[in-house]
Amino acid sequence: QVQLVESGGGLAQAGGSLRLSCTASGLTFSNYDMAWFRQSPGKENEFVVGISWSGGTNAYSNAVKGRFTISRDNAKNTVILQLNSLKPEDTAVYYCALGYKVSGSLISQRLQYAYWGQGTQVTVSS
Repeated sequence: QVQLVESGGGLAQAGGSLRLSCTASGLTFSNYDMAWFRQSPGKENEFVVGISWSGGTNAYSNAVKGRFTISRDNAKNTVILQLNSLKPEDTAVYYCALGYKVSGSLISQRLQYAYWGQGTQVTVSS
């Protein structure tokens, strides 16, 4: 049974930082591309960032580019999302997602990801 468990969300002030992690089990983690999406009330699920199975390729949404950094440790079955220079508009539930051989052009498409975590809340106060 595949399971993704996120942690690290919480409350931060604008300009502050948080570190999210997502640990996978039940599959060969290093075979899969991963991504983070987020959703805030009244808004659609939004792509944040994706990373290839090797960690060699990543893609960021314009909303977070230069502020967020994704990395992965295949030995620990974990992907990390470092959130810096947080803004109130970053407030959302953040979900990690796992997909097999996600084409670069489709990395932001949620339907490419078969497995999802339960989400972790990030709240940024102004």
